[in-house]
Amino acid sequence: MAITKSYRRSRIKMRIRKKVTGNGEMPRLSVFRSNRDIYAQIINDLEGKTLVQASSKEKSFTVKGTKTEQSVEVGKILAERAKSAGISKVVFDRNGYLYHGRVKALADGAREAGLKF
Repeated sequence: MAITKSYRRSRIKMRIRKKVTGNGEMPRLSVFRSNRDIYAQIINDLEGKTLVQASSKEKSFTVKGTKTEQSVEVGKILAERAKSAGISKVVFDRNGYLYHGRVKALADGAREAGLKF
């Protein structure tokens, strides 16, 4: 029986989540990547609450360009919203995706805007 991509990603995701948790002082930055859009949220796992979120699907998001360029902008928007919420340090959760391409671009955009991880 062949292993599907989604099953492989879920196994990697479980392995990552055993080690990466977010708390009040260092919440978790989680990334979800669909074929068209990219979503990111900062989560406090102790309370189970999303503190800040940003995505390329928002009506206020106006960046046109490649999906990688859009990911950089989502990272910058997320970092600015996090700073206004009083969050400066986060733990990065790549959510089972490889750390390259759009996931890396989002992380670089967030770092560029001042988020530390």
